[in-house]
Amino acid sequence: MRTWLPIVLGALLILVGGVWTGQGLGYITGSFMTGERLWTSIGLVCVAGGVVLVVWGARRRRT
Repeated sequence: MRTWLPIVLGALLILVGGVWTGQGLGYITGSFMTGERLWTSIGLVCVAGGVVLVVWGARRRRT
């Protein structure tokens, strides 16, 4: 796997997770996910996974 791939995937996961968290909390309206606590949890898990991928990819890139 290329060294930049986990960083890009992690950044995308953080972005998508942030949107899902915002929808779950009701900050972003216009979706069936708005105000649903489930999407807040899923979004936070995605953000955490994205952070892990970015950190792992950055460490891998340095060595």
